[in-house]
Amino acid sequence: MSLNPTLVVLARMMAGEFDNREQAIADPVWFVHLRLWQRPVPLFREDSLTLFAEQSNVINPDQPYRQRLVRLMQTDRPEAPLQAQYYAFKNPSAVKGAGLKPDILNAITLEQIEFLPGCVLKITSQPGENRLVAQPMPDCQCFFSYQGNKAQVQLGFAANPDTFESYDKGIDIATQKATWGAVLGPYRYTKRRDFAAELFATERAIEGENQ
Repeated sequence: MSLNPTLVVLARMMAGEFDNREQAIADPVWFVHLRLWQRPVPLFREDSLTLFAEQSNVINPDQPYRQRLVRLMQTDRPEAPLQAQYYAFKNPSAVKGAGLKPDILNAITLEQIEFLPGCVLKITSQPGENRLVAQPMPDCQCFFSYQGNKAQVQLGFAANPDTFESYDKGIDIATQKATWGAVLGPYRYTKRRDFAAELFATERAIEGENQ
């Protein structure tokens, strides 16, 4: 199956190491200085593109957190033909730090991950802009397990070739109010390293398997 060109463009935009240094300096009260890694992984490669993501506070670079997978895929739903589906890790500690260790990413298996049914975004392009946006699907709520407790997050992002905006924010299940993350607006990351070559390697692997 050939990959949708828009998904390939989005994956290229997303693949990299980012930080929000400028934002954190300009508004340190509301925006922590973070580093974000998003690297391609060879899962679901027969029909989609998948990236591993994690982040860390620059003060504690050896303590990354929020390990997750984002699968960019095409569907048969006319109202949302392009989607970003999230997966959690059953044991996040097993892949902790994998943003800087591609060997770990190449060894990830389907048995290590958990499908998150409500954690899906609709991908759209903005006319006249080299920008792709992923927004929550109507009536979808994203829940996951964190340290044995049920947690909720509202997801969302926007990407262009040089920057990545994260709209992710934690939601208090009882009050439905945002408690962490992009409470006052998105975290705006600038790409510092490009990992798109790793995506191309995955694409070549797909072509080789189909020959």
